[in-house]
Amino acid sequence: MTPIQCDVAVIGGGPAGLAAAVAATEAGADTLLLERHVELGGVLPQCIHPGFGLKLFGEELTGPEYSQRWVSQAAGIRRLTDTMVVSVSPGFTVWATGPASGLLEVRSGSLVLAMGCRERTRGAIAIAGTRPAGVMTAGTAQRLVNVHGHMPGKRFVILGSGDIGMIMARRLTWEGAEVVGVYELLPHLAGLRRNYVQCLQDNDIPLHLGHTVTEIHGDRRLTGVTVCGVDQAMCPMPATAQLVPADTLLLSVGLIPENELTRALGAEMDAVTGGPVVDDRMQTTVPGLFAAGNVVQVHDLADDVSLAGAVAGREAAAYARDGTAGAAWARVTPGSGVRSVVPQRLRLPADPATEITLRVRRPVEQRCHLLLTVRGATVARRRLDYARPGEMVSLSLGAQAAQALREGGDLAVEVVEA
Repeated sequence: MTPIQCDVAVIGGGPAGLAAAVAATEAGADTLLLERHVELGGVLPQCIHPGFGLKLFGEELTGPEYSQRWVSQAAGIRRLTDTMVVSVSPGFTVWATGPASGLLEVRSGSLVLAMGCRERTRGAIAIAGTRPAGVMTAGTAQRLVNVHGHMPGKRFVILGSGDIGMIMARRLTWEGAEVVGVYELLPHLAGLRRNYVQCLQDNDIPLHLGHTVTEIHGDRRLTGVTVCGVDQAMCPMPATAQLVPADTLLLSVGLIPENELTRALGAEMDAVTGGPVVDDRMQTTVPGLFAAGNVVQVHDLADDVSLAGAVAGREAAAYARDGTAGAAWARVTPGSGVRSVVPQRLRLPADPATEITLRVRRPVEQRCHLLLTVRGATVARRRLDYARPGEMVSLSLGAQAAQALREGGDLAVEVVEA
């Protein structure tokens, strides 16, 4: 078997991987894109709703339209589709297999991980009860309806107010199904508020915050679920239990970054985001190993996934060419009111144009300030009208913060009410 040689190998052909492959090629790298599905685009071909492309292309596109823009840009790039990566060795030797090619060995100068994320299943949240048909993730239902033209049920309960769940609540309603309600464990919305307004409110679909499904009922097919309110500790309150008849339960209870390969290569992981620790070049703690998109943190918008992929691809090409990993970093840590932050490291000297992105711990439905501090001193500030856990927030590092980091210390990110 003759190894396939390339400068940059990109694993994953979704919005992050496509953007990374395009950027790496434009930077002069010989690039190879590997995708386990038969088509490129990741999950986007099944996302037929609009809302994509406003940030990057200045127009509103559906998921397939947005995907096709990137597939067209990547037309001349070497790719292996229907090819599953099974392992990666140190030194970036990639082993992959597919029905047409058999076992393949790929050797690259640098590697971009863009495997995306997967949905949490019933097993991940341990709902009690029987195991009937009619229990599935919201993404599975989305593919059944939008790609295969198959309605998976008639009367639906949706657990979780993630974006896919709210979008599917609207989609199923438009297809003639009855969506009894969306039940969310947290006391606040998990997804984007625009999806709550456009998908739930505009279609009179009730949202029940502070509620969860505690038991599944049915033999061969789901007949209903038990729903309970929860207390402040997120524990179900039995006195509030009620049986809700339904033939289908959709789960929209969070996404998990696909990082088995990342861990196998020894990259430092972030316990909150579920992805690798990266610097402002999207490089992990393993020199030459880059990561972008939902494999790093679950994003709100595909546009932001593509932007991160472009950075990773460009920097991976530079690493393959020059082999420089960087010598000094400053840490970026979440402070008061902040749950997670990316990147978690900054090269020194820091680039003032670097964007810091974060998610807050709880909703702040009033004016507040996003602060960057070094050694306790505020070095950058952005005023926000609100801050919500389901919506990512960003702030440019700025010249003052970059200068402060040159003088020593780490960066902390805080959200404070005005």
